[in-house]
Amino acid sequence: MTEEEKRLAQTRDRQAYWSRWGPYLSERQWGTVREDYSASGAAWDYFPHDQARSRAYRWGEDGIAGISDNHQQLCFAIALWNGTDPILKERAFGLTGSEGNHGEDLKEYYFYLDNTPTHSYMKCLYKYPQKAFPYTELIEENRRRGRHELEFELLDTGAFEQNRYFDVFVTYAKGSPDDILIEISVINRGPETKSLHLLPTLWFRNTWSWNDSSEKPYLKLDRSEQNFRVIKAFHPKLGSRWLYCDRQNTAGKTVTPEVLFTENETNLERLFGVNNHSPYVKDGINNYVVQGQKASINPDEIGTKTSVYYLLEIAPGETSTIQLRLSDCPDLLASEPFGANFAAIFQARKLEADEFYQRIAPASLSADKRNIQRQAFAGMLWSKQFYYYVVEQWLEGDSDALKPPNERENGRNHDWIHLYNDDIISMPDKWEYPWFAAWDLAFHVIPLAMVDPDFAKQQLVRLTREWYMHPNGQLPAYEWAFGDVNPPVHAWAAWRVYKIEQKMYGRTDTAFLERVFQKLLLNFTWWVNRKDIEGKNIFQGGFLGLDNIGVFDRSAKLPTDGYLQQADGTSWMAMYSLNMLTIALELAKSNPVYEDTASKFFEHFLYIADAMNRMGKAEISLWDEEDGFYYDVLHLPNGHQFPLKVRSMVGLIPLFAVATLEQDMLQQLPNFKKRMDWFIHNRPDLKQNVACMETVGLGTRRLLALAYKDKLRRILAKMLDENEFLSPYGIRAVSKIHAEHPYVFQAETQEYRVDYEPAESTTGMFGGNSNWRGPIWFPVNYLIIESLQKFHHYLGDDFKVECPTGSGQMMTLWEVAQELSERLSQIFMKDASGHRPVYGGIEKFQTDPHWHDFILFHEYFHGDNGAGIGASHQTGWTGLVAKLIQQSRNSYDEE
Repeated sequence: MTEEEKRLAQTRDRQAYWSRWGPYLSERQWGTVREDYSASGAAWDYFPHDQARSRAYRWGEDGIAGISDNHQQLCFAIALWNGTDPILKERAFGLTGSEGNHGEDLKEYYFYLDNTPTHSYMKCLYKYPQKAFPYTELIEENRRRGRHELEFELLDTGAFEQNRYFDVFVTYAKGSPDDILIEISVINRGPETKSLHLLPTLWFRNTWSWNDSSEKPYLKLDRSEQNFRVIKAFHPKLGSRWLYCDRQNTAGKTVTPEVLFTENETNLERLFGVNNHSPYVKDGINNYVVQGQKASINPDEIGTKTSVYYLLEIAPGETSTIQLRLSDCPDLLASEPFGANFAAIFQARKLEADEFYQRIAPASLSADKRNIQRQAFAGMLWSKQFYYYVVEQWLEGDSDALKPPNERENGRNHDWIHLYNDDIISMPDKWEYPWFAAWDLAFHVIPLAMVDPDFAKQQLVRLTREWYMHPNGQLPAYEWAFGDVNPPVHAWAAWRVYKIEQKMYGRTDTAFLERVFQKLLLNFTWWVNRKDIEGKNIFQGGFLGLDNIGVFDRSAKLPTDGYLQQADGTSWMAMYSLNMLTIALELAKSNPVYEDTASKFFEHFLYIADAMNRMGKAEISLWDEEDGFYYDVLHLPNGHQFPLKVRSMVGLIPLFAVATLEQDMLQQLPNFKKRMDWFIHNRPDLKQNVACMETVGLGTRRLLALAYKDKLRRILAKMLDENEFLSPYGIRAVSKIHAEHPYVFQAETQEYRVDYEPAESTTGMFGGNSNWRGPIWFPVNYLIIESLQKFHHYLGDDFKVECPTGSGQMMTLWEVAQELSERLSQIFMKDASGHRPVYGGIEKFQTDPHWHDFILFHEYFHGDNGAGIGASHQTGWTGLVAKLIQQSRNSYDEE
C-alpha cells in the first residue's frame, strides 16, 4: 500500500483519526435555508453577504481556503485586504438568486489544486485583485442584464488588468492526525510593489449564544518566542489546540505579526441599531484593519476569534511565504515548529500524494489528462463540508434567540422534523450549492470510490439512515425542499461503489451492500405507493432533477389540470428495479433468502417495461412508433391524452434501464432461475415488449432492457445525430432540432414552449440558475456511456450503429461509448491551439500561463462549444470526468 492508503486503513480500523481535520468549511453560509428565520422563506434576502461579516451564524461557518474539525468547533481560514477594499476579504462573494441575471452566481476565482482522501496534503489557489473589489458594479450590471444576455463576470470589470492581482496559494500538510502544517504563499503578479494585509484567522463556531448551558470556548495569546508566537485554543469538547505563527517569510524579511482578538458574536449595533453585549464582535478585526478602530480589538488578548496580522510588501513577481502550525502539542520547542522538520513533512506529504495518484491513474495518461484528473479529485475532496441542520430545532427556534415566525409551522420542511444532520457530506458546490443534494451525491461517490471507498460507502449509507430518510421511505432532496423528488439512483450508486472497491482494492464489502439494500427497499416502496397515480406501473415524480426540461414545471399543478405520465420517471423506476435485482442476486450468492427478493424486482421490471411499451386502443404508449422515440404523455381531466413531443433527455433515459444476467450466476441461483423461466413461458404478454430473455447472447448471457434492437437503433440514430443530440462535447439535454422547430403548447391563452437553448436558461423556472434545454450535463452522459457498455456486453461486436449518424462510419456500442467519453473529456483538454473548450472565449484562461492550467469543473456545458456554464466548482458530478479518464478502452468496465 502507498502511505496514503496506510493512513486510510488506520482511519478505517480506528487506529488513528486522520480525517478529523479537513476542508470542511463552507464557501458560503449566508443566504442558506439554515440561516433563514424569515416569514416568507426568502433565504437570500434574510441573511445577505453584507451582514455576513457582522452576524454570527447559527448552523455553520464559511471562509476562504479553510479547514475545520469534523464537528466544525474550531475553524481556520485566511482573510485578505489590499488596502483599497471597503471590507476584509474573509469569504467568497457572489450574487443572490434575485441579483444574478441567471440566478445565484459566484464572482470570484479560486481553484482546488490538490487533496488526498485523508487530507494529509491539500492545496488551493485564490486570486485576489489589487484594485478595489467591484462589489457594487457586479451587482448593478448583472441586475441590469436580462436572461438573454451573458453574465457579467469579475474579469469583465477589469479587476485583473495588467495582472494587478495576488496569487494566494494555501497548502496544508499533516504531521499527524492533529498536527497540521500550513503554508501561505503570496505572489505579486502585477508590475508594481504592493502591500498585502494577510490575516490567517482562527475562530470557534458560535454555539454558546444559542444555549445558556453551553460552556464558552476561548482563544488567547499563550506566549511569544523569538521566532514565533503561540495562540492557545480551548474548547470543552475538542480540548486544547495551539496555533504556532512564524515571524519569518521567504522573501528574506522578518515580519512580526500582530495578534488580534475579538468575539464571534453578532454586531447588533451595526445590523439592528441596539447596544452590543460586548464591544468585541464578529467584525471587530475588519473594523480594526480597514477602518482603524483600535477599540474594536480586545487588549486583553483573549476571545473566540483571532487573526494573525501580517503586513507584506511584495515586489513584482516576488513570492512572500508565511508558515503556521495548528497542533495538539503544547510545546513544539524541542523539535521547532518551523525549519527542517516543517520542510521535511511538507516534502514527504507531497511525494506521498504523487505516489497515491500514480497508483490511481493509468500510466499511459498524457500530462494534460493527468492534470485534469488530479484536479477533479482535488475538487471532489475539497468539496466535503460539515453540514449541520436539525429541522425540529430550526422550526422551534432557540431559547435565547428570537422565535421563528408563525408561518414556519407550516412552511418549508415542516414535515421533516426527524431530520438531524451533523456530518461531513460531499457537496455539489460549496458556494452555489452548500447543501447536500440526493441525486448529485449518488454521482459524487463514483470518483470518490476510486480514492476513498470507505467515505463513498459512508455517504450512501448515511442518506438512508433514519435521521435522514423520511419515515415513509422518501430520501431527502436538498434543504430548499427536502420533499422534492430526485431520480432514484442510489441503488445504482451503491452497486457501482461496491464493484469499484472490489476491482481497484480487492475488497468485497457485502455487509455494506446489504445494509443499503435493506433501506432502499423502503424507498422503492415509497416510489411505488406515491408516484404511480393509477397503479399501472407508469410513474410521475415531477421535475426529477431536470429543472426546466419540460414544457411546463412538472412539479407544479399543470395549467391544463390532469397529470403527466413521465417517460423519465417510469424509466428511472425500471432502472431502479434492475439495480435492486442486481444487488439482490449478488446477496443471494451467500444468502438464498434474497432469491425471492430478486424475483420480485425481476417481475416488477417486466410490469414497468410492459406498461411503458404497450400499444393499445385505450392508452397511448410512452413509446412513439412513428417518431421512434419516448415522450411524456399528458392526461387531461376529460380523458383525452396525447404525447408532448419534445425531443429531450427524457426520451433517452429509457436507455438506462438495462442489465445482463450471466449464465453462471443463474446456475448458482436455481430458485430465481426457476421463477424467471416460469415467467418466460407462462406470461408471454409481459415479455413481448422487453428485450428477449430466451435467445442466448454473447457468452450465454441474457438481457433485460426497455429498448431492445429496433428501439435501440432508432433512439441511437437521433442521439448520435450531430443535428440533434450529438455535440462535439457529449450528448445535449435537448435536441438541436428545436432550434428551428421549437415545441409549442397552447393552454387557453398561455403559450408554453421549449426551444433549443445551448447555454444559460432564458426562463425563471426553478430559479433560472440551471438549464436542461440544450447544454451538456455529465451525470446523464455518464449513464448513457455505461448503458452503451452494458448493451455491448450482450450484443457484442456484430451489433454496429452509424456514428455520427449520416457519416457512413459504423461503430460497435463499445466504440460509441468511448467516443462519447473522449468528447466529454475534451471539454477540459487543450486543443490543437492550446485552448480548453471549457473556457470558451475567456482570453485570460486560454493564454495566460498563470491561468490556463487551472481547471474549473462547471455544473454543465454549452451544447455547441463546450464552454463551462452554471456553478463553476460543481466538481460534484462533473468530477465523473476522473472516472472517464481512468477507465480502460479495451474491456467492459463492469464495475
